Amino acid sequence: MPPLKRGIHILCMMAFLVLIRFAYAGDSAGNAVMLTESPRKVVSLVPAITEIIFRLGAGDSVVGVTYHDTHPPEATQKQIVGGFFAPLPEIIASLEPDAIFISSLHQDIRQRFSSGTCRIIEMEAHSVSDLYDNIRIIGMIFHKSQTAGELVRDIQADLTLISKKVSLLPQNHRKRVIRLMGRDKIMTPGDNSFQNDFIRAAGGIAPQSGKNGNVVEVSLEEWKQFNPQVIYGCGEDRKAAENFFSQPGWKDVEAVQNGKILWFPCELTCRASVNSGYFVSWLAAGIYEEQFASGKNRIFKDKRIRTKALDIPLDYLDFARVDNTLVSDVVNKSLIIGFKKPMRIVSTLEGQRQEILTVGNHYFPPQTWGIAHKLGFDKWKKHIYQVLGKYEKNSSFLFTGADMDNLSVQKAQFRDMTVYALVTAGVEGNALRMSADEGKFYEPGTINIILMSNMKLTPRAMTRAIISATEGKTAAIQDMDIRSSVSPRKHQATGTGTDEIIVVEGSGRRLDVAGGHSKLGELIAKAVYDGVKEAIYRQNGIMTKRNVFKKLQERRINPDSLLTECGCFADKDKAHIAEFEEILLQPRYAAFMESAFALSDSYERGLIADLNSFKMLCRNVSEEIAGHKIENQTDRLVSEDFPVVIRMAVNAILNGILLSEK
Repeated sequence: MPPLKRGIHILCMMAFLVLIRFAYAGDSAGNAVMLTESPRKVVSLVPAITEIIFRLGAGDSVVGVTYHDTHPPEATQKQIVGGFFAPLPEIIASLEPDAIFISSLHQDIRQRFSSGTCRIIEMEAHSVSDLYDNIRIIGMIFHKSQTAGELVRDIQADLTLISKKVSLLPQNHRKRVIRLMGRDKIMTPGDNSFQNDFIRAAGGIAPQSGKNGNVVEVSLEEWKQFNPQVIYGCGEDRKAAENFFSQPGWKDVEAVQNGKILWFPCELTCRASVNSGYFVSWLAAGIYEEQFASGKNRIFKDKRIRTKALDIPLDYLDFARVDNTLVSDVVNKSLIIGFKKPMRIVSTLEGQRQEILTVGNHYFPPQTWGIAHKLGFDKWKKHIYQVLGKYEKNSSFLFTGADMDNLSVQKAQFRDMTVYALVTAGVEGNALRMSADEGKFYEPGTINIILMSNMKLTPRAMTRAIISATEGKTAAIQDMDIRSSVSPRKHQATGTGTDEIIVVEGSGRRLDVAGGHSKLGELIAKAVYDGVKEAIYRQNGIMTKRNVFKKLQERRINPDSLLTECGCFADKDKAHIAEFEEILLQPRYAAFMESAFALSDSYERGLIADLNSFKMLCRNVSEEIAGHKIENQTDRLVSEDFPVVIRMAVNAILNGILLSEK
């Protein structure tokens, strides 16, 4: 066969095989997925699927998501088409997608778009096996099969390791575990839910109620009969715990009696997706905290497994790197900076120290938190030094729950003066506002900062540098409007409760000042400011400019639960939720709510005393939404936990909806 014809023949065969491959791939509804080329404009209504698409490297094809799509951070920059429960067809249509990923809850979207050229792909996971299938199918759709295979193998490796660890536990030591859901009722996933599969993968005994579904109700008798030894949930599941776990019967199970109630991020508990292996590992470590801490079920030896060099050109540094180590079968990550000669340092964790050859920042992931607690911090620290091959007498480390993969390295320079700030940060779990929030415990490290310069700092300058760095950190947090995790509706955070700083003496020209009026202080604050913002974005996906739904979420205001609490609708249905969300998708009303957030903070701090002008604005907004004049604004909110200004703004929208002429 001539070369040209042979080449054409091969290409035709490849195209045919691709078509056959897609023809035999089916979605969760059993529909064949036949796509001869990757879709270029995708709307994803399923956050778990969105995560998979981005992880496989096909995120550029995504044009629309729900506001529940918070991971990865890049997804939050896409057009919002509404919420998961009530996406808006008009916005979806305006994006002209050639493929829409839906769940079984989105049959109205299927009906609306199935008659056109847009491909509707239904994807759900009821088990770990379904998760693998979804990843592979999405890999085929976007021509990313190799990457999909690697992702599946990574998750399988995580689950295999956990299986080996829990297999070393006697069968009679396995614990009964239930996922808590609901608010006014105790709910849990049905027998066919992937969440129960996660419990089993973590070595737990899942309930078997004989009921299928995403969420099923649990009776008091069923609750007592199962008698969970471990309860876990996320987010607003805490409401159910608050409402029921002080009541007879509900409070009498082993988990409540022993305080074995675990809380996880919702994006992990509620999604079968790219981080499911990580979540199951974390869940298993929580269920079997004592057993994992004992070390009896350890599979691998603790050791260093990988090193990545960092480029920090200071003449007194011997090296700067990030080491990955295996500790208690979990990958830990350590920033390690070595000096050519001993240095003086100031550490907020250890005070002033001399003759230091190494400083660092060690990330120990959630799976190891229980182990560290059981051992005690001092023993845990000594063990980490041993694994890293360092000695406590000449090393000074910080410890953090922020992943070292999200480390920010910032450089600030003026003429011959250079400052480096190495920053890790995370704000979603323990951000707080000093002077307003209660201090309840101590843990070392979240926003951790290591400062180095090409100057030699005196002890006075090193100590003063801590204040400059702290002010730079707080400026970044407030400019980003990071909310206190204790009182998010009322307060911006000023930091987290576990922040630490190391300042290195350095070498070069001697400097004695590092305050705000000095050039060194300016550079320190600038480097820290930029580092904190970047580290928060990398760790939590939060940036200064974010949508109004994200800001509501950060204040623990959920449109769905808001309408439930309101009690002002005869039925809390998708239409009401969609109407509320549609209003906030309009720039005018989003700006109104965002203005209320800013005004609320000023009002709560006593900077504004008279709200009459804002009251008039709220009336105008209500009447604009309703389409007619409204004589009396009614307080529709049941909860007392809303600050005055936010309460006024939310009521303005609710009154407009309820009194609408539509």
